Amino acid sequence: MEENKNGREEIFSEKVKAGKRTYFFDVKSTRSNDYYLTITESKKRYNKDDEGFTYEKHKIFLYKEDFNKFVEALNNTVNHVKNELMPGVDFTQFDHEREEASVEAKPATAESELKWD
Repeated sequence: MEENKNGREEIFSEKVKAGKRTYFFDVKSTRSNDYYLTITESKKRYNKDDEGFTYEKHKIFLYKEDFNKFVEALNNTVNHVKNELMPGVDFTQFDHEREEASVEAKPATAESELKWD
């Protein structure tokens, strides 16, 4: 477990690189030993002013009482795209790319669908 600058412990972290974006899935603890999830999208951007790169970040906080609703909505939405909007696309072709892409976790097991029981 690692403590960040806000004094919150990071319990688990998984990073998914996807082109110019990186997604971070982090489990953190509150001062009262409760847990929540942060989902961060980080995009590398070129900064014209100093001719360097900066990272634009967007963060979602997800609390335990919303885990099941969130996962259900995400799965329903992805399945709608796969089955109704793009039924002819073989989505397994992207599994190979995922294996080659950097998916890092501490500790981790990657699953095709998110599930919280």
